[in-house]
Amino acid sequence: MRASRLISLLLLLQSREAMTAAELARELEVSERTVYRDVLALSAAGVPIYADRGRTGGYRLLGGYRTRLTGLTRQEAEALFLAGLRGPAGDMGLADAVATAELKVLAALPPALRDASARTGQRFHLDVPGWFRHAAPPAWLAELAGAVWRDRVVQLRYRRGDREVTRTVQPYGLVLKSGTWYLVGRIGTGYRTYRVDRVVDVVVGGDTFDRDERFDLGGHWREQAEVFLRQMLAERVTVRLTPAGLRALRHVAHAPFAYDEAVAGAGEPDGQGRVVTRLPVESVEVAYDMLLALGPEVEVLDPPALRTRMAAAADRLAALYRDDLRPDDGGSAPVTGDPAGRPDDGQR
Repeated sequence: MRASRLISLLLLLQSREAMTAAELARELEVSERTVYRDVLALSAAGVPIYADRGRTGGYRLLGGYRTRLTGLTRQEAEALFLAGLRGPAGDMGLADAVATAELKVLAALPPALRDASARTGQRFHLDVPGWFRHAAPPAWLAELAGAVWRDRVVQLRYRRGDREVTRTVQPYGLVLKSGTWYLVGRIGTGYRTYRVDRVVDVVVGGDTFDRDERFDLGGHWREQAEVFLRQMLAERVTVRLTPAGLRALRHVAHAPFAYDEAVAGAGEPDGQGRVVTRLPVESVEVAYDMLLALGPEVEVLDPPALRTRMAAAADRLAALYRDDLRPDDGGSAPVTGDPAGRPDDGQR
């Protein structure tokens, strides 16, 4: 454990040139006292590490010292190639760069680990787009990726509804979510998100921008995605669910927090095991399509307009099957699968 931490400390100093004990402690998730001991251990082992005192001081490596650190384990070597899965990189125009990097890593590995790339490719494949979706990358993705890498200001022409708008954006990062690419950019002091497949034109300017190094793309995306979903699912419908319906709700609810909120707000079961709860939805129209999948395992109580639509749908379904009912067979057949109509073979 300590050996791994010493290597991490050394790599941090190689990549960032100088770091304070407090910064190292945060990165390594240890105390500053532990950092002091680790620095002494590295120095005793012959690593030319020294400390600059003062407000701008910190630990540094003398004279651009570098270590080759050839002691990769098999798991570490295979993880390197897992990180280089080529689909998204190819979409951004980086397929050749990834392939070249893999060749260089392979050349640097000891002979016993040079099968790492083949082993990873045999065991893992990344297929990003959802089912029934076209997998071609957006037209302007490569240009935007280049601007992101070089911190170049871009002018976007963007399709918003039935009109087009033009924005001058500092492109901070790209996010791939369920097969859809998004650009996170800064305008003024705020950050905006754009779907790349709605970008009509991109002009990459010659001006660069000073990136705010405190900006955390992953953290920003998680926060905005949560805000977006909560704003989108602003309405509530009141439903009565059977135990099977409550279980199946997980598969039709449009966001994890919607299902969690419905379960947390469920009342005590009645004599038939049914519970009443409120479900966050985007609209009554969307709720109608979603709750139909639960069939007789759900009863809508409110709003009245949705209850009326569900009752009308139930009447139409009953009419479709009524002529096929025969007194001698009881008018019904055993039903397999879950209430949402999914098969029992686990292919979900």
